[in-house]
Amino acid sequence: MTTLHTVPARRGKAAFVNKGQAIKIINTHGTQVVDFWAFVAGHLTEFTGMEQCRATWKHLYPQTGDALYSNRRRALMTLTEDTSPGRHDTLMAPCDNERYGLLGCNDYHDNCKDNMHAALAELGFTVPFTPGSINLFMNIPWQQDGSLSFDPALSKPGDYVILRAEIDVIAVMSCCPQDILDINSQSPTEAHFEILD
Repeated sequence: MTTLHTVPARRGKAAFVNKGQAIKIINTHGTQVVDFWAFVAGHLTEFTGMEQCRATWKHLYPQTGDALYSNRRRALMTLTEDTSPGRHDTLMAPCDNERYGLLGCNDYHDNCKDNMHAALAELGFTVPFTPGSINLFMNIPWQQDGSLSFDPALSKPGDYVILRAEIDVIAVMSCCPQDILDINSQSPTEAHFEILD
C-alpha cells in the first residue's frame, strides 16, 4: 500500500528514493508544472544535469526509457512511464525571485529556487547552489528560427510520470508558483507523489 503525498501549491517537497524504488509524480489537476531535481544521497554535489541529459539523449525532453543523467554523467533515474503528452522542459532555469523582478514584480514572489532549498532543508540538507531542473509537464514550444514560448501545459488531470531510481537519491519537487506567464494556466495548484517499491 503506497502513501499519497502532497506537494502544496507554490511550495516544494523532497523525499528519499532508494535504488530500485520509483517515484510517481502526479499532475493532479493537469495544469501544474513540477520542477524536479534528483541529488545523489550522501553526495549532494552530484545531481541531475540537464546539459548532460540533452547531450546523451540527443533530444530536448525525455522519452520513456531515457535516464536522467547526473553532472558526472551517471544514470540516476529512469523514466519508466509517462501518461502525459510527454512535453517536459529541460531548457528553462528554475524560477527565482529575480526572475519575477524581471517580469515586473516589486515584492517577493514564491519561486522554485527557494522551494528546492526549503524542501532539502526539511530533510536537514543544504547546498550552496541551485542546479537546473527538469520541468515536468512544462510546455515550451520551439520554432525553426530558434524562438521559444511559454504555453499552457498539455497534460490532463491525473497524468503522471514514474521515475525509477538507479542509485539512492533525494528527489525534490516544486509546484511552480508562476502566475504571470501561461505555463500553469496562471493558476498554480498542488501536485501529488507516491514512492513505489
